[in-house]
Amino acid sequence: MASTPITIDTINPKVLECEYAVRGEIVILAQKIQEELKNNPNSHPFDEILYCNIGNPQSLSQQPITFFREVLALCDHPAILGRPETRVLFSGDSIKRASQILDQIPGRATGAYSHSQGIKGLRDTIAAGIEARDGFPVDPNDLFLTDGASPAVHMMMQLLIRSKKDGILCPIPQYPLYSASIALHGGTLVPYYLDEAAGWGMEVSELQKQLESAKSKGIILRALVVINPGNPTGQVLAENNQKEIVDFCKREGLVLLADEVYQENVYVPDKQFHSFKKVARSMGYGDEDIALVSFQSVSKGYYGECGKRGGYMEITGFSPEIREQIYKLASVNLCSNISGQILASLVMNPSKVGDESYDSYFAEKNAILSSLARRAQKLEDAFNGLEGVSCNRAEGAMYLFPRIVLPNKALEAAKEAKTAPDAFYARRLLNATGIVVVPGSGFGQVDGTWHIRCTILPQEDRISAIITRLTKFHTEFMDEFRG
Repeated sequence: MASTPITIDTINPKVLECEYAVRGEIVILAQKIQEELKNNPNSHPFDEILYCNIGNPQSLSQQPITFFREVLALCDHPAILGRPETRVLFSGDSIKRASQILDQIPGRATGAYSHSQGIKGLRDTIAAGIEARDGFPVDPNDLFLTDGASPAVHMMMQLLIRSKKDGILCPIPQYPLYSASIALHGGTLVPYYLDEAAGWGMEVSELQKQLESAKSKGIILRALVVINPGNPTGQVLAENNQKEIVDFCKREGLVLLADEVYQENVYVPDKQFHSFKKVARSMGYGDEDIALVSFQSVSKGYYGECGKRGGYMEITGFSPEIREQIYKLASVNLCSNISGQILASLVMNPSKVGDESYDSYFAEKNAILSSLARRAQKLEDAFNGLEGVSCNRAEGAMYLFPRIVLPNKALEAAKEAKTAPDAFYARRLLNATGIVVVPGSGFGQVDGTWHIRCTILPQEDRISAIITRLTKFHTEFMDEFRG
């Protein structure tokens, strides 16, 4: 038999360098165990896998927003719009909104390609929604509708990174999309460390220090990534802090890449979300002062429509020549999927007061966000009640990132197993309880510290069982490796 023309030594080395812990080793093991449970229900000391590793709400039984799904269904099957029974099954405003959207789609067909930036009428709707949120004008031509936020991030990395000498400032801990994308496009991740002792605070002095260090090594800084609310850390930035960050980017000539996909997920009364564009404009800065890219997605918030792959980026402060190049990158992929485009327009322009479906829409939205806040608090309290574990306040997003101080014997056992200590802990947790978390080493962390990322997404009636399993495991783990 002839040898394969492709080996691990002959593929693109950038692919080998790229890692994505959220779907990494622990998750692969969990999927294997799930198959074993399916074939032999008594093969493990638990009867199900509890996926707390990824922000995928509907996989954990969160229900979609009725208004959004009614509009989507009618857009996908417009033949039923005129039927009498449709007015019984669907709300009047869902029927009206679907008709309006279909009028904006060439051929009234959701199965057709659209403009590479997204359907113009839907971009108009999203622009109006951003204006209503921020109080500043939006040009629909600044919007690029994408299959979730991830392709938009890749597009910007592709645009900005020319070689390994180009650096992107990224928070540590960070969402692994950024490290993976920077690696794939051949750039250098320049880390700046969030301050865990200050609630995962972001200090401009740390940004300046890391920038100067990178410059001394010949790295050319191109952009700063900010994730607000934070993933995996769950902090919500204060407006004054955001102003400092905007000034830093303006002063250093950096593109500000603002990951704002958790903007609806704020759980504490003393914090609120402010978009970086709103902050920059409120400071009097316009397109000539700062280049800014804002990312939004239909996967998070209260909607959790991960599988529909909808999102957008708003680009401001780029010259016409650069915008042409961004459009070229978008056009290579033809267009994003139409269902995702429709959902992005609904997220930014949902049911309004006075609409037939508003009461049910508001009730569904409020129930989801209130429940997420309660779940976050319960899990935060549970982690802080465990020996050697400390967990910062869950201000927003969908995750907790507790720090675990592991006994020396556990560190030695991890070394023998040739794995990171937090990965060792996460694997043992999975094998004992069926709970899937992501080791903090997959997100980056201060050397010598160990964390796990755990979502707050399992349904509320399952949280107590998760806490019970987690507490029992942790107690036994610490006893096993103590002394």
